[in-house]
Amino acid sequence: MTNGLIKKALEAILLASGKTIKLKELKVLFPEVPEEDLRNLLYELALEYQGRGIRIREVAGGFRMETVPEVSEYVRAYLKPKPQRLSRAALETLAVIAYYQPITRAEIERMRGVDASASLKILLERELIRVVGRKEVPGRPLLYGTTEKFLEVFGLKDLRDLPPLEELKRLSGRA
Repeated sequence: MTNGLIKKALEAILLASGKTIKLKELKVLFPEVPEEDLRNLLYELALEYQGRGIRIREVAGGFRMETVPEVSEYVRAYLKPKPQRLSRAALETLAVIAYYQPITRAEIERMRGVDASASLKILLERELIRVVGRKEVPGRPLLYGTTEKFLEVFGLKDLRDLPPLEELKRLSGRA
């Protein structure tokens, strides 16, 4: 199979899937192609899409095809999606989990100063967080962490792409 045909297949898979595709998933389809070569072909494909209405980005440990931000209002107007907003409380809870994971509900509540049960329930339902284990203390409380869906929704390659905590505190006026 030639690189040209592999690149066309990668493009078609990204378009048809509508989701982030992991390299290991692609490796199953192209067992004869080294993972690094697949990654390089995806980077080449991403370069070919520069300046267009869609782009290919590396996100959450995989690659996806997405619209570019400058055309989002037109796409949104056409699709008329039902907004799925998070409350301020849920967003604050999610931020605490993202920056301090793994973390218990009690630790979240101590940091926020309010009950986090409702926010945790919403975040679990939306699959933005998950239970990652239990803390080795009396009562063995659940530990929460973010999911790959969290990375996808917020367009992050990994958690290192989160803005520095100091910058967030400064922007929110809590410095």
